[in-house]
Amino acid sequence: MRCGQKKETVRQASPSDSGVLANLAVQLWEHASAEELEKEFKELTGADDAACFIKYAGGEPVGFAQCGLRYDYVEGTDSSPVGYLEGIFVLPQYRKLGYAAEMLACCENWAKERRCTEFASDCELENSGSYEFHTAMGFEEANRIICFRKSLN
Repeated sequence: MRCGQKKETVRQASPSDSGVLANLAVQLWEHASAEELEKEFKELTGADDAACFIKYAGGEPVGFAQCGLRYDYVEGTDSSPVGYLEGIFVLPQYRKLGYAAEMLACCENWAKERRCTEFASDCELENSGSYEFHTAMGFEEANRIICFRKSLN
């Protein structure tokens, strides 16, 4: 599946793209290894309730977006399932060119094809770049929370 209108467009990833996705995603989710991510993407790209999209420029992968369907409660939404942006990343030298917006549109279209009427996402409180991207893309802030944990040892 291709989406977008530019010659070098966004393409929906398949399980064979899991290595490409992992190499990009490890730059977003630095706590995970490329090997862990590759295994995860191999499963995700073969699932019916998730999708990943890769943006190419000059024949090279320069960004990815991961989305899925959430059936449990999603903060600020009223429907189920809800399309959910799980992650989006563009290499620094390719930012501010509209590539993230292009991949987001592919994720939203994917969710619409699955009869979702709402699309949601989240970001860390201190991630101002992500916050600015989300609001620029038409997302409305639904809530702010601080999560707690403690060890039971």
